[in-house]
Amino acid sequence: MSSTRPIQFWHQGQVREVRPASSTRTLLDWLRDDAHCTGTKEGCAEGDCGACTVTVGELDANGNLQLKPVNSCIQFLPTLDGKALFTVEDLKQGDALHPVQQCMVDCHASQCGFCTPGFVMTLWTSWEQASQAPSRQQLQDQLAGNLCRCTGYRPILDAGEKAFEAQAPKLDREPVEQALRQLQQLPSLDSGGGFHAPRTLPELAQLRDAKPEARLLAGSTDIGLWVTKQFRELGEIIYLGRVDELRQIHEDDAGLHIGAGASLDDAWGALAARWPALTEVWLRFASPPLRSTGTMGGNVANGSPIGDSAPVLIALDAEIELQRLGQTRRLQLADFYVDYLKNRLEPGEFVRAVHVPANHGWQVQAHKISKRFDSDISAVCGAFALRMDGERIADVRLAWGGMAAIVKRSVQAEAALRGQVWSEATLAAAQAALAADFTPLSDMRASKDYRMQVAQNLLRRLWLSQQLPAEQLSVWSAR
Repeated sequence: MSSTRPIQFWHQGQVREVRPASSTRTLLDWLRDDAHCTGTKEGCAEGDCGACTVTVGELDANGNLQLKPVNSCIQFLPTLDGKALFTVEDLKQGDALHPVQQCMVDCHASQCGFCTPGFVMTLWTSWEQASQAPSRQQLQDQLAGNLCRCTGYRPILDAGEKAFEAQAPKLDREPVEQALRQLQQLPSLDSGGGFHAPRTLPELAQLRDAKPEARLLAGSTDIGLWVTKQFRELGEIIYLGRVDELRQIHEDDAGLHIGAGASLDDAWGALAARWPALTEVWLRFASPPLRSTGTMGGNVANGSPIGDSAPVLIALDAEIELQRLGQTRRLQLADFYVDYLKNRLEPGEFVRAVHVPANHGWQVQAHKISKRFDSDISAVCGAFALRMDGERIADVRLAWGGMAAIVKRSVQAEAALRGQVWSEATLAAAQAALAADFTPLSDMRASKDYRMQVAQNLLRRLWLSQQLPAEQLSVWSAR
């Protein structure tokens, strides 16, 4: 049962109780204006630059504290209920700087300094969580959500590597874990200001059916911008982040089952573990702070034509599971989207899970094309599943983001490939058919001609992957 009570979370050695004036007050605003923790900076206010990065801790299924970097500029304060918060002010050890901070000084890794607290918090999270020192490339991937406008990346990476050589005590987790276990005993949060945080699927289903017009909130990686950039009033909010059943991921003979509330990082990690070719798209999907809070269910339900989850899931022939009260239904994800940002959700329904079949015998690829390599929105995302019978293409699924008002398969290009010998003539036929499948738009990310050319080139890359060793298709292997 929910209860009207203050938001409660661990911060600076104690449980804080806060009654925010608004359900959409950001964590960053509370830190700077109320808690006077001004080390955390506001840069872009949309989760892109990482200046506002803080660390949030939650208990895992075993009761152990897990830390993750979070963009505080787009996280609403009530979502912190039951969690632990750490900021750059918390790192100093007595009169000494934390090794991560000291190494930033020693390596001259701070120039204007505006971004430095965000970098420090991301590196501290890695320093606390890692069982062994990460490689330089792994550090670079972890820092993909932190932008340095002074181009100080080389010394920042130097500082990160040096910090892992330092000997220093880590966070005493026991008092934090004990406090979070006590907070778990509180009733579900009802802020009294229109913010509801159910704890179970039945509670969520009842609440959703009673309030079909309420805004469903998961990771706030999209909805947060409606507030910080568009200044929209969201009305009543139903927060999904405390429903443990929605966060489960499990695998069986039928395939992979991803709860709608599973984080993007966990969901993509599960996909990449089964299909390693998806690893690069996983690491290039947004940034670690966004992947740690955003959810795959939210990304799919959002229905953006340039979202990267849907093309991959559609290529894998995934189904989406929808629930209303005690009833559930499934449909192919490819059939879920009706038009731009419109889907087949009925009033009172919510996304419960995504089911990905085993796809035994299928080859899987996905390619993201964007202006920046890291932390950027795709101009085109192509995801392909191919099943071969000798030299003949037995079956194929080609799914595309950025080519139409919705993510969709290229039916005519698939028909040009299916049943054919995989030759350059077959490739040319599929490339020509692709132009009949799509009429892309021009926008700030790419022109229509560029999108079509890139998509056709990705089909060629798919063909080349059958002809050449993998290392000959990677620019990294040539370094």
